[in-house]
Amino acid sequence: MFKIQTLNNISVHGLERLPRDRYEVASEISNPDAVLVRSADMHKMTIAPSIKAIGRAGAGTNNIPVAAMSKRGVPVFNAPGANANAVKELVIAGMLLAARNLAPALDFVKKLDGDDKAMHEAVENGKKKFVGFELPGRTLGVIGLGAIGVKVANAALELGMNVYGFDPAMTVQNAWQLNSGVKQALSVDDLVSKSQLISVHVPLLDATRGLINADRIKLMKKGGVVLNFSRDAIVDEDAVIEALASGHLQQYVCDFPSPKLKGNPKVIATPHLGASTGEAEDNCAVMVADQLREFLETGTIRNSVNFPEAQLPLLPGKTRLCIVNENVPNMVGQISTALAKRQLNIADLLNKSRGDLAYTLVDIDQAAPAEVIQEICAIQGVLQVRVIAARD
Repeated sequence: MFKIQTLNNISVHGLERLPRDRYEVASEISNPDAVLVRSADMHKMTIAPSIKAIGRAGAGTNNIPVAAMSKRGVPVFNAPGANANAVKELVIAGMLLAARNLAPALDFVKKLDGDDKAMHEAVENGKKKFVGFELPGRTLGVIGLGAIGVKVANAALELGMNVYGFDPAMTVQNAWQLNSGVKQALSVDDLVSKSQLISVHVPLLDATRGLINADRIKLMKKGGVVLNFSRDAIVDEDAVIEALASGHLQQYVCDFPSPKLKGNPKVIATPHLGASTGEAEDNCAVMVADQLREFLETGTIRNSVNFPEAQLPLLPGKTRLCIVNENVPNMVGQISTALAKRQLNIADLLNKSRGDLAYTLVDIDQAAPAEVIQEICAIQGVLQVRVIAARD
């Protein structure tokens, strides 16, 4: 029986993927095997030694101490792309809000007063203040062509926009999804200089903090619009506020209200609604629950932010060893030697690495004696060893 601790309300559609005859799921549970989390801040938590994996029902993992988990040999899973359509729709809505000055126009309507004649005159006299622009023919630059960025780029192209994209780490899978009409920018600066609107879709890392700054905003065409539905710190708020005041930027649209932005008439801020649809929450929960279950039951790793992808079919009758270790030479040799000394035949083996971590799946024909597990655990650099017993 596996124990799963939930730190937030996880969609029932995801929890249903964990059979109750094999999984105990609760918000308060002793010695959990894994954690399912949405937005809870795990940096301030004491994470139980029994934890073997953490699943984030969403894309970003900045609320999880990923580096600390890596040192413990604990994979952190996320759900990339599960909320992509929800975010894409909000980005398109943000572009339309900015293009047609809808936020101040709606505020103007709320303040209207008087009888029909007075209100009609006020509308006719006031509407000229909200003249906007149409999206077809405008140029959108999309920074980050992951699941969300690709959907945004494709949707903008279908709206008749010119679209440039930039992502030096774009995956083959996402490249297949990208419309061939999206033009390639050579760098962030190249993209910014070509764009009237910019939408950022990158994770918050040291390299992306302040990615859109004063220097890059100056490269944009005057009257541009910046959209940020990724993470707040990716855009330099002070630089944006200065550019809005000077008129170089027309509007800033984001999902991250702040004291600095509040009350600025050229800022449209939504309360972190990117993935806030029932469909997105269901999709994220289902995806990450499936990944946790695969890992706990077979050792398979898909969509981990700190571990390599590792998929090896587990055949009936085989015992599987899941070994996490530092990515240093001769690890597989030492593991194989420990098994050979006890006449344990290796039926299959997969070794993958990512950065400083390596992950090895070893399938053997017999049960694994306790002493061989102890010997492998004692190898310098081994962080964790888990045994998955043979099944018929």
